[in-house]
Amino acid sequence: MALWTVHGDGRRVTEGEVVSPDERLSWPLTIGLGLQHVVAMFGATVLVPTLTGLPPTTTLLFSGVGTLLFLVLTRNRVPSYLGSSFAFIAPLTAAREQGMAAQLGGVLTAGLVLIAVGVAVKALGVRLLDSLMPPVVTGAVVILVGLNLAPQATRMYQAQPLVATVTVGIILLAAVLGRGLLSRTAVLLGVLAGWLVGALGGALDADKLSRLRAADWFGVPALHGPELRPSVVVLVLPVVIVLVAENVGHVKAVAAVTGRNLDGSVGDALIGDGLATTLAGLGGGSGTTTYAENIGVMAATRVYSTAAYAVAAVSAVLLSFSPKIGALVDTVPTGVLGGATLVLYGLIGMVGVRIWVENRVHFGDPVNLMVVAVALVAGIGDLTLSVGGVQLGGIAWGSLAIVLLHPILRRARRSRAA
Repeated sequence: MALWTVHGDGRRVTEGEVVSPDERLSWPLTIGLGLQHVVAMFGATVLVPTLTGLPPTTTLLFSGVGTLLFLVLTRNRVPSYLGSSFAFIAPLTAAREQGMAAQLGGVLTAGLVLIAVGVAVKALGVRLLDSLMPPVVTGAVVILVGLNLAPQATRMYQAQPLVATVTVGIILLAAVLGRGLLSRTAVLLGVLAGWLVGALGGALDADKLSRLRAADWFGVPALHGPELRPSVVVLVLPVVIVLVAENVGHVKAVAAVTGRNLDGSVGDALIGDGLATTLAGLGGGSGTTTYAENIGVMAATRVYSTAAYAVAAVSAVLLSFSPKIGALVDTVPTGVLGGATLVLYGLIGMVGVRIWVENRVHFGDPVNLMVVAVALVAGIGDLTLSVGGVQLGGIAWGSLAIVLLHPILRRARRSRAA
């Protein structure tokens, strides 16, 4: 039995129709659509390892492999590309001084926990997530994960203010004034513009340029093993809440545009992303998530075929076998990273705000108001305390505060009312 049936004549999509996940157009058109998905995901996927110190080509490799596994586990029902999750930027950057192995240990743990969540959802149903992680909790964790490293973004910005300002300016203009693919690749365009200004102004590191010239066009991606350190594991674990929210949101978005009930695929999607993240942690890549950027490509083309994602995944694997690409990404100046993270950290925070708004979270409720207030200041202020010799930072304390205190105080208030 074929994986995909051909939609119509395979050459066009008539008005009012969409190409379903289990359909495809002709292979030349499908390959072209797959390359569009590569363009949409590439900038963000390589930006995360660039910011966190992980190898970009290795991250590309595992994003491609992870996407193929995701398509298999969801049985071609959920079209998605698994690219680098921005939620990992803050904790992995904070853990950078402890070494790449420790960072990968955190990624590995997050992947395993996400698999466990997926298995639980398959066994007990999607409502399990609503009861354990209501919108007030999910939104708060997303906000504090995004804004915890805001001071680092401003420090990098101040190191090369001209380059950083150009980067931010192009990102804002492309995102606000651009249309279609232009607006969806705003961050990539900003990074390219900042890199060009940095190159013309002599802001590129001479040693990195030398390594770029010496790098081979073809080579095997560098693989690195993980090391489990409690301090890093606790730092990264809150990201699982973000990944769950992103995956569930992605499945619901695909269900809405395709007109299909995909609630039964939520658990499979979580397991697929968890497996992809686990493999990345075992081999040297950044953790993955379902990409909203590629939903935009599907909405513009009306083609939801998973065949296009398979093409994109294979293309990412092929690109990962070029050390020259990794060396080129490594030349991005500090100011460019500062400008990009100034936007990205804020965007992650605003995703949390959007979760609150869309779900009408009521802050007249004293439980919501007080617990969120404590959690956000602990997370954004980077409250750092040691417990049993393990140092825990703001992301860990803020997440623990909201995840543990909210249900406890909610029950206490209900008991008092009764």
